[in-house]
Amino acid sequence: MALVRERRLTLTLDLPAADQVSDRRRLLPPLHPPQVTSSSSASSASSDFDKICVLGHGNGGTVYKVRHRRTLALFALKLPSPSAHSSDLRRELDLHLRASPHPSILPLISPIPTPAGDHALLLELMDLGSLDSLLRRHGPLPEPALASISRRLLLGLAHLHSLQIVHRDIKPANILVNSAGDVKIADFGAGRFLRRSLDTCLSYIGTCAYMSPERFQPPAHGYDGYAGDVWSLGLTVLELRLGRFPLLGEGERADWAALVCAICLGDGSPAAMDGYDASEELKSFVGRCLERDAAKRWTVTELLSHPFVARSDSDECDRVFRELVRTES
Repeated sequence: MALVRERRLTLTLDLPAADQVSDRRRLLPPLHPPQVTSSSSASSASSDFDKICVLGHGNGGTVYKVRHRRTLALFALKLPSPSAHSSDLRRELDLHLRASPHPSILPLISPIPTPAGDHALLLELMDLGSLDSLLRRHGPLPEPALASISRRLLLGLAHLHSLQIVHRDIKPANILVNSAGDVKIADFGAGRFLRRSLDTCLSYIGTCAYMSPERFQPPAHGYDGYAGDVWSLGLTVLELRLGRFPLLGEGERADWAALVCAICLGDGSPAAMDGYDASEELKSFVGRCLERDAAKRWTVTELLSHPFVARSDSDECDRVFRELVRTES
């Protein structure tokens, strides 16, 4: 995490009192974003934010940890990059507004108009960062914790897909966790609504390492964005179990050619887990996600009934994951 000097932001927003911040019902996004006016983008000393540090760089912007000066409440704030297109920013906002609230989706607290005429996104702060950072700190995750994570991610994706939303950039760095053991899907900068043609999702927006084979070799009938999210989920779960990106060998350079060959020609099957302590249920789950033929790949609804996640000890799996993140707090 790259630290930066605290800087005052002149974005205005009325926030709840400090003792109300923990009440999520008060932090739901408004039905309609504030209108950009000269008064709404003016500086207000009582509602400035102070930058604390950089949390990451998402699609179309940089995410900061910020403090609201009046309430001292902490949030994540995604500021658009100067090169971001207004239409992309508007789509990301629309996706956030449509997808919230859901326990497995990072809440948008409010869009904030900027002096440039665009908007920043004020988001809930997840204090333990991403699963990518958790993996680097902890190493491979135990299967019970993975079962808990997988179930909650599937519930989040099922919610998105029911709204005709595809995320298109599921990966450990875009899945956030906190010390309470919550797991939430973040960063809708690459997302799309699927309303008419599935071919609208054939761009390379996202992270190519986690793209499904049909993103590179679309079949004649077009690209199924929902199946693409399932592939990315399976690859994410496999990485969390192995402790490394599974489609490339140790020390192999992750350039474009190597990644395309690994995704389209290599072995992304459960055989990649040989030599690791993995149950047959986990191998089967990953195999259903990493089916190369998108038409045969299981849907999120089907995966929710898979024995790896639909298990009688799901409460115990949640407890294992909570204990794991508690050691990271």
